Amino acid sequence: MTSVRQARNEARGRRAKHPVLLAVGIGCYTIAVIAAMFLLVGGTGPFVETALWVVHGLLLLALIRGLGARESGTYAALFVVVTSVMSVYVFDLGRDDLTLQQRGEEVTATVVKERLDPAEGRKARHSHYELRRKDGSRVPGPELETTTDLYDVGQELTVIADPEGALRPRTPGQADATGELIGAGAAGLAALGAVGWMAWRGSDAASRREERKRPAGAGTVHRHVTGDSSTPDEQEQKLREVLRTQPTDRRGCVKVQPEEYPDVPQQRAARIAWEMGLRAEALGNRGSWRFGETVTEEVPHD
Repeated sequence: MTSVRQARNEARGRRAKHPVLLAVGIGCYTIAVIAAMFLLVGGTGPFVETALWVVHGLLLLALIRGLGARESGTYAALFVVVTSVMSVYVFDLGRDDLTLQQRGEEVTATVVKERLDPAEGRKARHSHYELRRKDGSRVPGPELETTTDLYDVGQELTVIADPEGALRPRTPGQADATGELIGAGAAGLAALGAVGWMAWRGSDAASRREERKRPAGAGTVHRHVTGDSSTPDEQEQKLREVLRTQPTDRRGCVKVQPEEYPDVPQQRAARIAWEMGLRAEALGNRGSWRFGETVTEEVPHD
């Protein structure tokens, strides 16, 4: 029995290499798309950006289905695309702040003029401030903008100004992009986490499919190793007895080793359990079979 289990574990390890490599590839591809879309955002029209995201989603769906979890691949691909869009959008919000931190100059300026946005229904009215340096020269770039009226004419401020005049001056507190970086990173990690989850789901699904398609020769190996010469009917009867008498574990499930029933496919075992009022668990068995009154995902028995 130990030899049979060891052989199956080795086979499972060989099967796992492909999904892991594919999952790593999908993760790298996802990161590359997020970086590329961040560089493209704003430089192309919304139609082009939407089309690129759709193409990315379709390609991602094909790659994720290659991991083996076909049933939930569509939802996973959609989740990865949505979180990737969020990561790009949030990171783009901090683009100007990062640029200012890289090339901006800290200057002391005085508010010389203040104005409010025109009233437009319930729309918030932002405040705009014209700033000048101590030598009377104007601070380069558009006016300083705040969401509320924070400053008065004649008040001195320390701001970070863009020498090229392309960006609005901001106070050091406004130019802090830490929040945007954390938000973008969290969304990106969520996308990568979904890829890892699908790799695990695909590996588990592949194991279940292999259990259902297990060749008849496994029974011969089991008999050779253990000396068990029971017939399929006797093995089914033994399984029924175990399901009826064996105590449940802390999860409320009866756990059995499939090697002890080499001629009973998992789908047939699920049918036997169903006839006895139990369901066969399809997830997280780690080489065993588990049967309980409630399960996360049931093995089909029809």
